[in-house]
Amino acid sequence: MRLPPNERILAPRGLELNTKGWQQETPFRLLMNNLEVAEKPRELIVYGGRGKAARNWESYFQILESLRNLEGDETLIVQSGKPVAVWQTNEWAPRVLISNAMLVPYWSTLEHFNELEAKGLTMYGQMTAGSWCNIGSQGIVQGTYETFATIAKMKFGGTLKGRISITGGLGMFSGIMPHCITLNGGVSIGVEIDPERIARRIELGFVHEQVDNADEAYRRAQEYAARGEARAIALLGNIADVLDYYLEKGNHFDIVTDQSSAHDMLEGYVPGGMTYPEALALRRSDPTDYIRRARETSVKQVKAMVGYQRRGAMVFDYGNNVRQEALNAGYKDAFAFPGFVEAFIRPLFCEGRGPFRWICLSGEESDLRKTEAAALHEFGDDEVFANWIKLASKHQPIEGLPARLGYLGFGQRAHFGLVLNEMVRSGELKGPVAISRDHLDTGSVASPNRETERMLDGSDAVADWPILNAMLNVACGATYVAMHNGGGVGIGYSTHSGVVVLADGTDLGAKKVERCLTVDCGMGVVRHADAGYDIAIRTAKAKGIRMPMLA
Repeated sequence: MRLPPNERILAPRGLELNTKGWQQETPFRLLMNNLEVAEKPRELIVYGGRGKAARNWESYFQILESLRNLEGDETLIVQSGKPVAVWQTNEWAPRVLISNAMLVPYWSTLEHFNELEAKGLTMYGQMTAGSWCNIGSQGIVQGTYETFATIAKMKFGGTLKGRISITGGLGMFSGIMPHCITLNGGVSIGVEIDPERIARRIELGFVHEQVDNADEAYRRAQEYAARGEARAIALLGNIADVLDYYLEKGNHFDIVTDQSSAHDMLEGYVPGGMTYPEALALRRSDPTDYIRRARETSVKQVKAMVGYQRRGAMVFDYGNNVRQEALNAGYKDAFAFPGFVEAFIRPLFCEGRGPFRWICLSGEESDLRKTEAAALHEFGDDEVFANWIKLASKHQPIEGLPARLGYLGFGQRAHFGLVLNEMVRSGELKGPVAISRDHLDTGSVASPNRETERMLDGSDAVADWPILNAMLNVACGATYVAMHNGGGVGIGYSTHSGVVVLADGTDLGAKKVERCLTVDCGMGVVRHADAGYDIAIRTAKAKGIRMPMLA
């Protein structure tokens, strides 16, 4: 088996192709970009515990080699991070089709997955890790910003100034929370047990200082809040231990949440009462005992969160499945507080609005700035979107290939995709633009503990929708399409699909972009209208979406 390269992996820049066309070059560059922004690139882990870009290094190099030789009417098939076949299809077909960690439902458990992974038969792709469209911290920041902005409007008069929040985790995505709290004017304590992650978030500017003592961290947070200063503190520690300690002391927090990797009790979550090196040693020596202790810790953490909710704090689950783990371990009140989608995001999903992203394949920052200007020109009257693009342009560092994410809805996405395609055609941009989204989107996921929690009609676990979404994107000419099991919340707890479509400046590219970006979020409107949400029903009728049951 091949070993990881000694040098850091960097996605290619410029217009010189490594493949036979931009349709093939897109997955080629985005796969490499995944590892450029990855948390543990030498292990092929992009984020989220063990969310990988490829099954092993042999598979990674073989994927790249297959893409180098792939014709414009061929499709590469990737089974859980391993390239298994190339088939002749047609120019409208995706260049790559990916399926990650899919298991027959009865066997779709973490325990069975671990057995298969140990045999080298599967891979956990998380969400954007295994579909090669991760853009680092850039990929989640607006959704997190909007969540805290919504909380500020709902409960604190429109700002978090003078308010103190506590969050768990400072990984690639959890590390965004302190940054977004700061952007909304608040003070945060972000608890992280891995000092390397803290150092990375300080380097990126998402947190401002590290403190190793819980009492000192809280004292500083109170001082900053009293002065009305927006500040992000990183506290080295275990979120369960820290929350329990603060609760016993009676320390007040306005907002309590968590995004540690609780979806994976072995590789993602860390048991309480031990240092990080001790935890890593136990993980290697006795995985069974490690998981047992981790699940006990999840109960401790969720009990503390419920305790803060009962004291009046705004408490919510940010989608890491910690409530389910605590429930499985015997804590019956684990779901006393809501998930963030149910509490803050679902009305947007009903309108087909969600995390739309675009990636400048040229690698030129100037291309990103031009696309941001075009976005503001086209959607300047969309106050939330326009304000976010301005904030992101100023405060969000570029990681890997220049990319941006913003919440756009049905009709807006297809329109902007055509604008980008024309900018490539005219030469205004130096290179093509890959268009994607988070899997956490309006119509691409079934996840009963997150995106589809407590659906109006009880259809939380109906997984037809992401599968239909993926098939429809294939039919409309996406550049590549992926299906996944368990991203965000763990094996067996979600089914979701990913898509990338290329704006390459051609007439064919325009047709593919318009069709994919119409149906992709349009299926979100359909899914929520079918569930009975009035907002979605009105949106479907207003936008002319043909739904036989609404005729």
